[in-house]
Amino acid sequence: MKIAVNTRLLLKDKLEGIGSFEYENLSRITKAHPEHKFYFLFDRKYDPGFIFGDNVTPVILPPQARHPVLYHIWFQYSVRIFLKRLQPDIFVSPDGYLPLKTSIKCLTVFHDLNWEHFPEDLPKAETNFYKKYFPKFARKANRICTVSEFSKQDIIKQYNVNPEKIDVVYSGINTVRKHVPEPERKEAIEKFAQGMPYFIFVGSLHPRKNLHNLFKAYDIFRTENNSEARLLVVCQKKWWTEKLREAYDNMKFKNEVVLTGRVSDEDLNALVSGAEAMTYVSNFEGFGLPIVEAFHAGVPLITSNITSMPEIAADAALYADPSSPKSISEQLGKIFKNEDLKTSLVKKGNIRKQEFSWQRTSELLWNAIEKTINE
Repeated sequence: MKIAVNTRLLLKDKLEGIGSFEYENLSRITKAHPEHKFYFLFDRKYDPGFIFGDNVTPVILPPQARHPVLYHIWFQYSVRIFLKRLQPDIFVSPDGYLPLKTSIKCLTVFHDLNWEHFPEDLPKAETNFYKKYFPKFARKANRICTVSEFSKQDIIKQYNVNPEKIDVVYSGINTVRKHVPEPERKEAIEKFAQGMPYFIFVGSLHPRKNLHNLFKAYDIFRTENNSEARLLVVCQKKWWTEKLREAYDNMKFKNEVVLTGRVSDEDLNALVSGAEAMTYVSNFEGFGLPIVEAFHAGVPLITSNITSMPEIAADAALYADPSSPKSISEQLGKIFKNEDLKTSLVKKGNIRKQEFSWQRTSELLWNAIEKTINE
């Protein structure tokens, strides 16, 4: 078979969420199926490390698609024309986008529909593009894969898609986060938390990550508990919004919040492993990779009781209402210095993490590809 794949997000040293999804799955699928020919479609010069075998042919199609206007040109003209010439058995698009006027069978991956719920959190041009075209991509696709049952139900509800054409393929996890024994983490904890106990958040300051309510919750926790626990926030200030700045400036204990900026992987593993808990109380997640990262790091988890998060964490987390700082603070208080509870959550997380691997994801994605071709 000839399989064409949109690989425009395979960027050297810039593999973010969807790029990592592409890398982990395509590296496994192409090696597991040497009998098939894969055509990787790039929008710029590619790194040879992304050509995973002799059965992979790289193709560069201009222009570089990093803006809604260029998205349209690349998919609706460059990709469509190439597919018409190649006539592959299927076109696979791991980032959701599709050429709308192709006759080739299409499988796409929708990771979530965050723009339908929080349109104000994205640049207006991006939101407008997503709202206009993703319903069309959903109708065009022969099959859709998504990363949780929550996202599947969201796609059905938002775009009126037949449930029979959606497959759930849970994401895997790059196990960069690993448990670091206590003697090896003392230096990092002393450096960033002055040797004090602490809660930790790791991620972006994107508005839907809900840091403003975590700040408020931490203030309540410190006010109501005899504790000097810090709050470590490991991120860069890319999304330091007015709402977040106001919440931070109004904190009573803001001097106990440590904004670390970017840290090395070694320090990050040590800091996550030594935390009282990972605090990940996002407003919306299609999957929520930090949940599984917490399991791999062997750290207790506090997360939100909405969207996909209870589905992914199951019984291995404490849950809070992300809209309620009081609810979040109660879970901070419940877990602080409660060694029995922490041990129980870590054991459950160690079991739960077995459900999520890239090998399993790649096998499910391949099954969906075969199903699309054979339908």
